[in-house]
Amino acid sequence: MTEATTRADAGLGRDLSPEALDFLATVRIEPEVTALRPDYRAFVVVAEGLRPGDPDGWSEALLSGAESDAAPADGPHVLDWAEAFRAFGAKPQRTRPSVAALLRRLPELPRVDRLTDAYNAISVRFGIPIGGEDLDAYAGPLRLVRATGDEPFETTASGEPVVEHPEPGEVVWRDDDGVTCRRWNWRQCTRTRLTTSTTRAVFVFDALGSLPDTELAAAAEAFGTALGGGNPGIRLASRTVGP
Repeated sequence: MTEATTRADAGLGRDLSPEALDFLATVRIEPEVTALRPDYRAFVVVAEGLRPGDPDGWSEALLSGAESDAAPADGPHVLDWAEAFRAFGAKPQRTRPSVAALLRRLPELPRVDRLTDAYNAISVRFGIPIGGEDLDAYAGPLRLVRATGDEPFETTASGEPVVEHPEPGEVVWRDDDGVTCRRWNWRQCTRTRLTTSTTRAVFVFDALGSLPDTELAAAAEAFGTALGGGNPGIRLASRTVGP
Protein backbone atom coordinates (compact mmCIF):
# COMPACT_ATOMS: atom_id res chain seq x y z
CA MET A 1 0.00 0.00 0.00
CA THR A 2 1.32 3.38 -0.96
CA GLU A 3 0.17 6.63 0.58
CA ALA A 4 0.38 10.19 -0.64
CA THR A 5 1.54 12.92 1.69
CA THR A 6 -1.17 14.64 3.67
CA ARG A 7 -1.64 18.18 2.41
CA ALA A 8 -3.74 21.23 3.13
CA ASP A 9 -5.52 22.38 0.00
CA ALA A 10 -4.26 25.71 -1.27
CA GLY A 11 -6.63 28.62 -0.87
CA LEU A 12 -8.87 26.87 1.62
CA GLY A 13 -6.83 27.30 4.79
CA ARG A 14 -3.75 25.70 6.25
CA ASP A 15 -4.66 25.68 9.93
CA LEU A 16 -6.48 22.37 10.20
CA SER A 17 -6.37 21.08 13.77
CA PRO A 18 -3.64 18.56 14.70
CA GLU A 19 -6.37 16.13 15.70
CA ALA A 20 -7.92 16.22 12.23
CA LEU A 21 -4.54 15.84 10.54
CA ASP A 22 -3.70 12.90 12.79
CA PHE A 23 -7.01 11.27 11.89
CA LEU A 24 -6.30 11.70 8.19
CA ALA A 25 -2.79 10.27 8.54
CA THR A 26 -4.07 7.04 10.16
CA VAL A 27 -6.70 6.08 7.55
CA ARG A 28 -5.66 2.71 6.14
CA ILE A 29 -6.64 -0.15 3.87
CA GLU A 30 -5.93 -3.59 5.31
CA PRO A 31 -3.97 -6.09 3.17
CA GLU A 32 -6.91 -8.49 2.81
CA VAL A 33 -8.87 -5.78 0.99
CA THR A 34 -5.94 -4.91 -1.24
CA ALA A 35 -5.64 -8.61 -2.12
CA LEU A 36 -9.30 -8.58 -3.19
CA ARG A 37 -9.00 -5.45 -5.36
CA PRO A 38 -5.37 -4.36 -5.85
CA ASP A 39 -6.59 -1.46 -8.02
CA TYR A 40 -8.64 0.15 -5.24
CA ARG A 41 -7.64 3.50 -3.79
CA ALA A 42 -9.42 5.91 -1.49
CA PHE A 43 -9.19 9.68 -1.79
CA VAL A 44 -9.88 10.95 1.73
CA VAL A 45 -10.74 14.53 2.67
CA VAL A 46 -11.07 15.94 6.18
CA ALA A 47 -12.85 19.25 6.59
CA GLU A 48 -13.31 21.68 9.45
CA GLY A 49 -15.29 24.89 9.58
CA LEU A 50 -18.26 23.42 7.73
CA ARG A 51 -21.63 25.14 7.81
CA PRO A 52 -24.24 22.43 8.39
CA GLY A 53 -27.98 22.70 8.03
CA ASP A 54 -31.01 21.75 6.01
CA PRO A 55 -30.92 21.86 2.20
CA ASP A 56 -30.61 25.42 0.91
CA GLY A 57 -30.03 27.31 -2.32
CA TRP A 58 -26.35 26.35 -2.46
CA SER A 59 -26.97 22.61 -2.11
CA GLU A 60 -29.98 22.79 -4.41
CA ALA A 61 -27.87 24.33 -7.17
CA LEU A 62 -25.30 21.53 -6.82
CA LEU A 63 -27.94 18.80 -6.98
CA SER A 64 -29.85 20.38 -9.84
CA GLY A 65 -26.64 20.67 -11.83
CA ALA A 66 -25.81 17.01 -11.13
CA GLU A 67 -29.28 15.90 -12.21
CA SER A 68 -28.75 17.46 -15.63
CA ASP A 69 -25.08 16.39 -15.96
CA ALA A 70 -24.99 12.92 -14.42
CA ALA A 71 -22.57 10.15 -15.27
CA PRO A 72 -24.09 7.23 -17.20
CA ALA A 73 -25.52 4.45 -15.05
CA ASP A 74 -23.77 1.93 -17.31
CA GLY A 75 -20.41 3.68 -17.24
CA PRO A 76 -17.34 1.47 -16.74
CA HIS A 77 -16.62 2.63 -13.19
CA VAL A 78 -20.22 2.13 -12.03
CA LEU A 79 -20.26 -1.38 -13.53
CA ASP A 80 -16.85 -2.12 -12.05
CA TRP A 81 -18.26 -1.51 -8.60
CA ALA A 82 -20.87 -4.21 -9.18
CA GLU A 83 -18.02 -6.63 -9.87
CA ALA A 84 -16.21 -5.51 -6.71
CA PHE A 85 -19.32 -6.27 -4.67
CA ARG A 86 -19.63 -9.73 -6.20
CA ALA A 87 -16.01 -10.45 -5.28
CA PHE A 88 -16.86 -10.53 -1.57
CA GLY A 89 -20.24 -12.20 -1.94
CA ALA A 90 -22.63 -9.24 -2.12
CA LYS A 91 -25.45 -9.15 -4.67
CA PRO A 92 -25.18 -5.73 -6.38
CA GLN A 93 -28.75 -5.90 -7.70
CA ARG A 94 -29.99 -6.22 -4.13
CA THR A 95 -27.47 -4.11 -2.19
CA ARG A 96 -26.19 -1.63 -4.75
CA PRO A 97 -22.99 0.41 -4.62
CA SER A 98 -23.91 3.89 -3.42
CA VAL A 99 -23.36 5.63 -6.75
CA ALA A 100 -25.49 3.06 -8.60
CA ALA A 101 -28.28 3.56 -6.06
CA LEU A 102 -28.11 7.34 -6.51
CA LEU A 103 -28.15 7.11 -10.30
CA ARG A 104 -31.31 4.99 -10.10
CA ARG A 105 -32.99 7.90 -8.27
CA LEU A 106 -32.67 10.16 -11.30
CA PRO A 107 -34.19 12.35 -12.63
CA GLU A 108 -34.76 13.59 -9.06
CA LEU A 109 -32.12 13.01 -6.41
CA PRO A 110 -33.02 12.97 -2.70
CA ARG A 111 -32.57 16.13 -0.64
CA VAL A 112 -31.08 15.22 2.75
CA ASP A 113 -29.00 18.06 4.26
CA ARG A 114 -26.68 20.61 2.70
CA LEU A 115 -23.43 18.62 3.27
CA THR A 116 -24.80 15.23 2.20
CA ASP A 117 -26.39 16.84 -0.84
CA ALA A 118 -23.03 18.37 -1.80
CA TYR A 119 -21.14 15.09 -1.91
CA ASN A 120 -24.06 13.27 -3.54
CA ALA A 121 -23.97 15.83 -6.34
CA ILE A 122 -20.28 15.18 -7.02
CA SER A 123 -20.83 11.42 -6.79
CA VAL A 124 -23.53 11.52 -9.47
CA ARG A 125 -21.64 13.90 -11.75
CA PHE A 126 -18.48 11.81 -11.81
CA GLY A 127 -19.83 8.29 -11.23
CA ILE A 128 -17.82 7.76 -8.04
CA PRO A 129 -19.08 6.36 -4.72
CA ILE A 130 -18.55 9.05 -2.07
CA GLY A 131 -19.38 8.95 1.62
CA GLY A 132 -19.34 11.65 4.25
CA GLU A 133 -19.37 11.21 8.02
CA ASP A 134 -19.09 13.27 11.18
CA LEU A 135 -15.47 13.39 12.31
CA ASP A 136 -16.43 14.08 15.93
CA ALA A 137 -18.36 10.77 16.14
CA TYR A 138 -15.32 8.59 15.38
CA ALA A 139 -13.50 6.43 17.91
CA GLY A 140 -9.97 5.72 16.77
CA PRO A 141 -8.67 5.39 13.21
CA LEU A 142 -10.75 4.72 10.12
CA ARG A 143 -9.77 1.55 8.27
CA LEU A 144 -11.13 -0.62 5.47
CA VAL A 145 -11.20 -4.30 6.44
CA ARG A 146 -12.89 -7.62 5.73
CA ALA A 147 -15.32 -8.23 8.57
CA THR A 148 -15.22 -11.11 11.01
CA GLY A 149 -19.00 -10.89 11.39
CA ASP A 150 -18.92 -9.89 15.06
CA GLU A 151 -18.57 -6.12 14.57
CA PRO A 152 -21.59 -3.98 15.61
CA PHE A 153 -23.30 -1.85 12.98
CA GLU A 154 -25.75 0.73 14.31
CA THR A 155 -28.68 1.38 12.00
CA THR A 156 -32.49 1.64 12.03
CA ALA A 157 -35.29 -0.74 11.11
CA SER A 158 -38.91 0.37 10.91
CA GLY A 159 -37.80 3.68 12.38
CA GLU A 160 -36.24 2.11 15.48
CA PRO A 161 -32.53 1.86 16.34
CA VAL A 162 -31.06 -1.62 15.93
CA VAL A 163 -27.61 -3.20 15.94
CA GLU A 164 -26.77 -5.48 13.04
CA HIS A 165 -23.60 -7.36 12.08
CA PRO A 166 -21.88 -7.68 8.71
CA GLU A 167 -21.37 -11.00 6.96
CA PRO A 168 -17.99 -12.64 7.53
CA GLY A 169 -15.64 -11.50 4.77
CA GLU A 170 -17.72 -8.45 3.90
CA VAL A 171 -15.68 -5.35 3.07
CA VAL A 172 -16.47 -2.65 5.64
CA TRP A 173 -15.16 0.65 6.89
CA ARG A 174 -14.80 0.66 10.67
CA ASP A 175 -13.34 2.41 13.70
CA ASP A 176 -12.71 1.17 17.25
CA ASP A 177 -16.43 1.12 18.12
CA GLY A 178 -17.68 -0.84 15.12
CA VAL A 179 -18.65 -0.67 11.46
CA THR A 180 -19.17 2.80 10.02
CA CYS A 181 -20.14 1.70 6.50
CA ARG A 182 -21.18 -1.77 5.31
CA ARG A 183 -20.39 -3.40 1.97
CA TRP A 184 -17.67 -0.90 1.11
CA ASN A 185 -20.03 1.98 0.32
CA TRP A 186 -23.54 0.55 0.53
CA ARG A 187 -24.92 1.84 3.83
CA GLN A 188 -23.51 4.13 6.52
CA CYS A 189 -24.18 3.68 10.22
CA THR A 190 -26.31 6.08 12.22
CA ARG A 191 -23.58 6.76 14.79
CA THR A 192 -21.22 8.64 12.43
CA ARG A 193 -23.61 9.97 9.81
CA LEU A 194 -23.65 13.64 8.90
CA THR A 195 -26.31 15.70 10.62
CA THR A 196 -27.54 19.28 10.51
CA SER A 197 -25.08 19.97 13.36
CA THR A 198 -21.91 18.58 11.74
CA THR A 199 -19.04 21.06 11.49
CA ARG A 200 -16.15 18.60 11.01
CA ALA A 201 -16.34 15.73 8.54
CA VAL A 202 -14.42 13.07 6.66
CA PHE A 203 -15.28 12.32 3.04
CA VAL A 204 -14.14 9.19 1.18
CA PHE A 205 -14.03 8.84 -2.61
CA ASP A 206 -13.94 5.13 -3.61
CA ALA A 207 -12.02 4.54 -6.84
CA LEU A 208 -11.23 1.38 -8.82
CA GLY A 209 -8.80 0.93 -11.69
CA SER A 210 -11.42 1.74 -14.32
CA LEU A 211 -11.48 5.34 -13.05
CA PRO A 212 -8.47 7.25 -14.41
CA ASP A 213 -6.46 9.31 -11.95
CA THR A 214 -7.33 12.40 -14.00
CA GLU A 215 -11.05 11.83 -13.40
CA LEU A 216 -10.52 11.26 -9.69
CA ALA A 217 -8.49 14.47 -9.50
CA ALA A 218 -11.22 16.37 -11.39
CA ALA A 219 -13.88 15.10 -8.97
CA ALA A 220 -11.73 16.04 -5.97
CA GLU A 221 -11.18 19.54 -7.35
CA ALA A 222 -14.88 19.98 -8.08
CA PHE A 223 -15.74 18.89 -4.55
CA GLY A 224 -13.23 21.23 -2.95
CA THR A 225 -14.50 24.12 -5.05
CA ALA A 226 -18.11 23.30 -4.19
CA LEU A 227 -17.42 23.08 -0.46
CA GLY A 228 -15.41 26.29 -0.52
CA GLY A 229 -18.28 28.10 -2.23
CA GLY A 230 -20.84 27.11 0.38
CA ASN A 231 -18.73 27.08 3.54
CA PRO A 232 -16.79 30.31 4.04
CA GLY A 233 -13.68 29.74 6.14
CA ILE A 234 -13.55 26.00 5.50
CA ARG A 235 -10.25 24.19 6.10
CA LEU A 236 -9.46 21.05 4.10
CA ALA A 237 -6.74 18.46 3.89
CA SER A 238 -6.61 15.39 1.67
CA ARG A 239 -4.74 12.15 1.18
CA THR A 240 -4.83 9.28 -1.29
CA VAL A 241 -4.56 5.82 0.22
CA GLY A 242 -3.88 2.93 -2.15
CA PRO A 243 -1.77 2.06 -5.18
